[in-house]
Amino acid sequence: MASLVENLVEILDQECTLYEKLLGLSSRKTTIIIKGDLEALAEITDEEQCIIGGIQGLEKQRETAMKDIANVLNKDVNSLKLTELIQILDKRPVDQKKLAFQRDRLVGVADNVRRVNGQNQQLLESSLEMVQFEMNIIQAAKMAPQTANYSRAAGTTGECLGYTSGGFDAKQ
Repeated sequence: MASLVENLVEILDQECTLYEKLLGLSSRKTTIIIKGDLEALAEITDEEQCIIGGIQGLEKQRETAMKDIANVLNKDVNSLKLTELIQILDKRPVDQKKLAFQRDRLVGVADNVRRVNGQNQQLLESSLEMVQFEMNIIQAAKMAPQTANYSRAAGTTGECLGYTSGGFDAKQ
């Protein structure tokens, strides 16, 4: 049982380390989003994907470790949580303290990652709204009021003020 708990503590420590790296990248991403540097944003997103892959691998190891501990304790695998395991280890204060420390560390780092990612999401949504606003302005400029120029058939020509449909006039 002791080696199973130590293995779980080690897995949680590695998971916390990866989450801390993810938090650092997410914090760097905030300034990159503000600058609008798409190239750097793509690089950081790739780095985040690598770290997330590592976290998923550790998560599987953690589930396996919890399953092994639940079998030794004769507990239901699906209902055994870290907080319950910490309470069960009250006769082993050293293991209990290590496990509680790693759990609290993991919860704190994961909350910070969620907070920073929420801020990044709001920044990205604001950026998208700004792009949409600019697109609307461009479209509105193309829809300038029509001139009162008439054709020979006594109808308006439909030309817009200050707007030409072509971009570059090579003849000039």
